[in-house]
Amino acid sequence: MTFFRADALSIQFGGIRAVDNVSFEVEPGEVFTIIGPNGAGKTTIFNLISRIYDATDGQLTFCDQDITKLPPHRIAGLGIARTFQNIELFEHASVLQNLLIGRHCHRRSNLFSEILFLPSVREMEIAHRRRVEDVIDFLDLQHYRETMIASLPYGARKVVELGRALCTEPKLLLLDEPSSGLNVEETEDMAFWIEDIKKDLGITVLMVEHDMSLVSRVSDRVLALNYGRVLAEGTPAEVQRNDEVIKAYIGG
Repeated sequence: MTFFRADALSIQFGGIRAVDNVSFEVEPGEVFTIIGPNGAGKTTIFNLISRIYDATDGQLTFCDQDITKLPPHRIAGLGIARTFQNIELFEHASVLQNLLIGRHCHRRSNLFSEILFLPSVREMEIAHRRRVEDVIDFLDLQHYRETMIASLPYGARKVVELGRALCTEPKLLLLDEPSSGLNVEETEDMAFWIEDIKKDLGITVLMVEHDMSLVSRVSDRVLALNYGRVLAEGTPAEVQRNDEVIKAYIGG
C-alpha cells in the first residue's frame, strides 16, 4: 500500500513555478522533513496537500487514494491534519473549545438530533470530550484548559495548535515550522512531542522546518528543496553534507 506519495508535483503562479516536478514518498511511522531556504516551495507543498491550492501538474496519493483534486473539506476526514506557520486559533475561545473544534470532522449527527440532544448525540459528545482530554493529558495542557487563547504565551499557543491537529486523530500530521518563534527550551519540548507522536501515538509526520538541530534529532529522512526543485534526499546527515544543499544555504 502507498501511504503517501507526491508524483511530479508542480504549481505555477503566473510566470513563477513555485513547485517544479517534485516527487517523494513518505513511509508509515516515519518523520519525513522538507527543508530549504525561504521561498523554496516548502509551505506551498503543504498547501497543495491540504488542497488550499490546486496543482498545475502531478498527483498526490494517500492510502492508495488519489487526493489531487479532492475537495479541501474532505482532507481531515481522510486522516490528514496540519498546523500552520502563523498560528490559526480562535483567540476568544478557550483551549478546550479550540481542541473540540478538532473533533468536528468526526461528528455524525444531524441538525434534528442536535436540537433534541438525543442519547446518541450525548454519547458522541462524551466520546469527543474524552478524546480531547486524552490530548490535553498527552501535551500537559491541563493548566490551560479553560484559558482563552488570547491570554496564552506564544509557545503555549503552538502546543494548542498541535493539540487541535491531534484531536482529528490523523494518520498523517503536517507540521509547518513547529519550532518557529520558540525559544531553546520550547523547541526542546517540541522535539519531545514529535518523538512521542511518532512512537506513542503511531502517527506519521511530514514536517517543514528551518531549525537543523531539530531536523537532525527527529527526522528519519529529509528532502531538500531550492526554487521549487529537489536538491537532495536522504538521512539528515547525508542531506546536510550535500554540496548543492550547502550552496543553497550559504551561497557559492
